[in-house]
Amino acid sequence: MKKVHKIIMIIVIILLVLLAALTWWLPSFSMTGNRQTLDEAMQWQKDHYDFSFYDGLEKTDYTVTSYDGYVLHAEFLKNPEPSTKYVIISHGYTDNRYGALKYAPAYLELGYNIVVYDLRGHGENEPTFTTYGIREGQDLDYLIKDTRERYTDITELGIHGESLGAATTVTCLKYKPDIDFAVADCGFSDIENVLKGLYKSFHVPTVVVDLADVGSRLRYHYAIKDMRPIDSLDDNEIPVLFIHGSNDDFIVPKNSEDMYKRTKGRTEFHTIPGATHANSVLTEPDMYKDIVKEFLEK
Repeated sequence: MKKVHKIIMIIVIILLVLLAALTWWLPSFSMTGNRQTLDEAMQWQKDHYDFSFYDGLEKTDYTVTSYDGYVLHAEFLKNPEPSTKYVIISHGYTDNRYGALKYAPAYLELGYNIVVYDLRGHGENEPTFTTYGIREGQDLDYLIKDTRERYTDITELGIHGESLGAATTVTCLKYKPDIDFAVADCGFSDIENVLKGLYKSFHVPTVVVDLADVGSRLRYHYAIKDMRPIDSLDDNEIPVLFIHGSNDDFIVPKNSEDMYKRTKGRTEFHTIPGATHANSVLTEPDMYKDIVKEFLEK
């Protein structure tokens, strides 16, 4: 009998060790995914749409120091036509500033100068984990302040984000940034529902997300359950345009719809027929540009 108890004890200890290891590893899976290099992102752009516009633009590379001393790499794209309108575009998870360039043709045509940048832990920035809007929203707030100081002729300034960039855009609104509009494309209202949907699609128990939350608190000192851009909208009065691909099965359109219902400012919610995740502007470029144009004109 003692031998049986000993075997059971060993099995329990092994299981606890494995559970602890899994809990420690899980947040790294969702918060430190493989990042694209600048060259990889640039090649993706060239393979998926007419990228010739980029070469003819006047461009300036620079860095911005954020609230905690972290350095962000940015690039300014000057509109060929003189303009005092500016927009800052935030890219998606594992991408970099070149991933934001697919939105540039529309904004250039609408008369905007453009700032693209590498989100924390991406592109040329120092490697670090992603907090799905918490730190990234503060970074964007600092970038907005830097943009206003750097370009003193600004008469209109907006922010536009895709996926993680949309979550960053929405989270930034809690800091009451000095901007005129925000566009959030295929953003998540909270990262927990996205992770649970992802695990569920692979037939993995969603309790794994709860384990990842514990590991995130222990390892990175940030809780997955606190990564909720939607909570930044309760007293927001900045106009926000929400756009989502109707066929997005990664971050489902309900995320944008819920945020659209939550914000207190002027807002619109549009779905792009047939578009998958982060692909709306390439699926229906003219429709996309018209939606943005009409929103800004209002």
